[in-house]
Amino acid sequence: MASVRNRVEAVFREVLEDEELVLSDDMTADTVKNWDSLNHINIVVMLEAEFGLQFQAEEIAKLPNVGAFFKLLASYGITDD
Repeated sequence: MASVRNRVEAVFREVLEDEELVLSDDMTADTVKNWDSLNHINIVVMLEAEFGLQFQAEEIAKLPNVGAFFKLLASYGITDD
């Protein structure tokens, strides 16, 4: 199975329509092309589907960068460890 990072990156690539995108933890909507508020929701929905989760609204509001997505997933036990 693909790593968590690879799976998350695949979601971002699909939603943002950028097959060359390589994620780094400090990336934000301000620094990534096509990452607007609608695509932010699309990313969240696709990550929920990918990992079989349902995030709480409060959690989604606290996602300022890519690293925060990984921390949120880890809080649900989704890690490569």
